[in-house]
Amino acid sequence: MLQGKRTWVFPKPPVIIATGTVVGPDEGEGPLASEFDLVHPDLEIGQPSWEKSERALLEHASDIALQHAKLTKDKLSFFVGGDLLNQIISNSFAARTLGAPYLGVFGACSTSMESLAIASLIVSSGAGEYVMAGTCSHNCTVEKQFRYPTEYGSQKPPTAQYTVTGAGAAIVCLEGNGPVITAATIGKIMDLGIKDPFNMGAAMAPAAVDTIQGHLQDTGRDPGYYDIIVTGDLASVGHPIANELLRRNGVPMDQTQFLDCGLMIYDMEKQKVQAGGSGCACSAVVTYGHLLKRIRNDELRRILVVATGALLSPISYQQGESIPCVAHAIAIEAQNLNGQGGAGL
Repeated sequence: MLQGKRTWVFPKPPVIIATGTVVGPDEGEGPLASEFDLVHPDLEIGQPSWEKSERALLEHASDIALQHAKLTKDKLSFFVGGDLLNQIISNSFAARTLGAPYLGVFGACSTSMESLAIASLIVSSGAGEYVMAGTCSHNCTVEKQFRYPTEYGSQKPPTAQYTVTGAGAAIVCLEGNGPVITAATIGKIMDLGIKDPFNMGAAMAPAAVDTIQGHLQDTGRDPGYYDIIVTGDLASVGHPIANELLRRNGVPMDQTQFLDCGLMIYDMEKQKVQAGGSGCACSAVVTYGHLLKRIRNDELRRILVVATGALLSPISYQQGESIPCVAHAIAIEAQNLNGQGGAGL
């Protein structure tokens, strides 16, 4: 199953049989609004606190995924998930509601693909039948924890990003209809000494580049193997940096479309979202809501999703630490490409 140094290639690719995507009002005004299962008109979602609102987002996304899969909660072998809040409380409390055996993970904004990689490994190894991967974020909870509360009204520099309010959940198993996960490349920590929490795109760009290069080297593929290679949330600052680093390193990204979820989820000209989207839900809802639908509609055959994460905490920032970053990549293909996905391996 291990190919190269850090890529899992699944002999029988797990199938994404169902997904659930839920977003907030700002995301509902963006260009992908019609791709999501549920758009909430406000940030409160009927809850007394932002933290409970975030939890509710994930509970709704999980319920939708189960409904689409025609499964009940008791059929889940495991739930794998995480978020940005201290002690990943949104996922832990949502897991309490879900009632499935739970593996909590933390990869900051890379958690969407980290959880999907672990879920795929569990299913492919035979350690579980139906496994759900999920993550969430909320603009107000993240602002309060990592920056300044929204009520404070502080100004932000142009490099700052706008945390996506939303949640995404996916259910994987070995049999069924849907896109298949052919490979997962696990990222390494990259830290170039950036300390500014308002410039996470620049901090995360080297991690995305390292994982993309590692994936291509391990699999022996060129970028053109994929219709799209998409990063998680580098946004308007980090994505050009990643593109330039790949060009300097001789990676021919002109063979494919090189996109970023943080630039896709909002209307960058009309919405006031600084440098673009970020947060655990950013890559989750764009992938599970938009990109997978394009695969199901035969518009795309193969994509590589490279979710990026800045692994800082309020304590590490206050103590003057730099920002360690990571990126995890998942290769997703249409089913029945020269078999059940996995062509070219």
